[in-house]
Amino acid sequence: MSIWIGRILSALVVILLLADAGINLFAPDFIRTEMEATGFPVNLAPVLGMIIAICAILYAVPKTAFLGAILVTGFLGGAICTHFRLGEFFTPPQIVSLLLGAATWGGLYLRDQRLRQLIPLNIV
Repeated sequence: MSIWIGRILSALVVILLLADAGINLFAPDFIRTEMEATGFPVNLAPVLGMIIAICAILYAVPKTAFLGAILVTGFLGGAICTHFRLGEFFTPPQIVSLLLGAATWGGLYLRDQRLRQLIPLNIV
């Protein structure tokens, strides 16, 4: 049962990351205000979109899921730090990034026996 919950949680993470990547790649004007508010020029949106897409794909593929989880966590940590740099604390983007990062590792933990052996939490 936990494996299926992990797969569903991981699929949700991948879907959300790919949706974000799609907006960055194909509709950067949709996020122009947010990008400029954080100090990023909108012309970098496609580059960010590619980074997000690569991270999501690596996370979705079982053989590269650990690498993908590490990269997703790093990317989301950068997003959180960007908002801290602006003096924003516990804003919706930070909370979403934190929850998405937790879901990334939670989904992987539930779907991969190797991680459960490495970190035996005894919750599953």
